[in-house]
Amino acid sequence: MGYKVAVAGATGNVGREMLDILAERRFPVSEVVALASSRSIGTEVSFGDKTLKCRHLDTYDFSDTDICLMSAGGDVAREWAPRIGAQGCVVIDNSSAWRMDPDVPLVVPEVNADAAAGFAKKNIIANPNCSTAQLVVALKPLHDAAKIKRVVVSTYQSVSGAGKEGMDELFAQTRSVFVSDPLESKKFPKRIAFNLIPQIDVFMEDGFTKEEWKMVVETKKILDPKIKLVATCVRVPVFIGHSEAVNIEFENPLSPDEARNILREAPGVLVIDKHEPGGYITPHEAAGEDATYISRIRDDPTVENGLVLWCVSDNLRKGAALNAVQIAEVLANRKLITPKQKAA
Repeated sequence: MGYKVAVAGATGNVGREMLDILAERRFPVSEVVALASSRSIGTEVSFGDKTLKCRHLDTYDFSDTDICLMSAGGDVAREWAPRIGAQGCVVIDNSSAWRMDPDVPLVVPEVNADAAAGFAKKNIIANPNCSTAQLVVALKPLHDAAKIKRVVVSTYQSVSGAGKEGMDELFAQTRSVFVSDPLESKKFPKRIAFNLIPQIDVFMEDGFTKEEWKMVVETKKILDPKIKLVATCVRVPVFIGHSEAVNIEFENPLSPDEARNILREAPGVLVIDKHEPGGYITPHEAAGEDATYISRIRDDPTVENGLVLWCVSDNLRKGAALNAVQIAEVLANRKLITPKQKAA
């Protein structure tokens, strides 16, 4: 018997990706249900070779559903995740609503799969921020080898991280530039076409943005609370794929060659690192792929035991939908949950 899985927010970028990845990875399902808000009831979405009609989240009964993959935003998650969990359905939530709750595990399966077992307190598991997910996949094997003290990361984040509206705005503004139409900025605080915006999410009192704060606190929760991290997060005119320039300071020596060999063996990582033009990964090539790609591994001569690397991943997949499905796979493979239909 398979698991009955609901996808909440099924019409969004990440929701559609969740449905695709469930089918691609042949997750053991007995039934998949697409859920959305009232304005999207009846909208059709694809699941493998099937077409699903969206049902209303507000009226759906979760009592016979095993897993809810949720990508419906923080407000919806705060309201609905506890209600769904109370009906015995495990919520894997993609928003920031539950990430820092001490009773909710924050999980990247390649890094801390064991933490998933702690879901039972609230029947909720949190997916990390997209930029955090790929970062900790890269950091974990290096931390195990040489113990990380400090990380300085600058991100170059695609507009799909801001949803369909972000992608639409980049497309519309780019077109406007070429046909000499006036540019409108609705989703982003400044023009994004042919530009960079050094702000993702709102500003906090200390001058950092909330996106930068998320990377700090989430990395500590997932990987090691002793790691010091500072981030600068930048929105770039790329449709899909987040990139990161990462400076890492270790307690113990680690050469670039040693780091390459470690990362080549690490789960979820692909190393593309040739010291020649084009011998590295870009977000264009990473789009649609599952891996976290690492390039340009080199010494950082400004600190003792320092390395620099370039990290790229598809933010809709590893940064969101793929990670959620992988968490569901951990629950199933480790028999942390049993299908309700089978139990009955």
